[in-house]
Amino acid sequence: MSGAPARPIDVAVGILVQPNGDVLLGQRPAGKPYAGYWEFPGGKVDPGETVLEALKREFVEELGLTINRAEEWCGIEHVYPHAHVRLHFFISRDWTGEPQSLEGQAFAWQGTVGVEPLLPATIPLLEWLEQVRYG
Repeated sequence: MSGAPARPIDVAVGILVQPNGDVLLGQRPAGKPYAGYWEFPGGKVDPGETVLEALKREFVEELGLTINRAEEWCGIEHVYPHAHVRLHFFISRDWTGEPQSLEGQAFAWQGTVGVEPLLPATIPLLEWLEQVRYG
């Protein structure tokens, strides 16, 4: 192998937090890498888009939700066998609408996260999230 490693793919990820602290997780649909794994919703940042614009677009496309306000929380890079991603996490407590399964994916509000399997990059975040989600 030669050459520089591929540039990571920027991905906007949203953590919706209800007043009781529950967070929304979605299940990756069939046909995608890690199908059936649970993760926080989001998607790739398109050329010319800011990360926040991508987040808002993805939530409308995937879940039919309008994010009114979101704060950038943290960023991590994760190398999967199929892709090197740079995940930009936002926390939102202010959105409009109820989640709908627009891409045929399952989703669930979780207090103590009980869904499995979790996408590997999601696991460390759950521990960090415990410190902020009841803010």
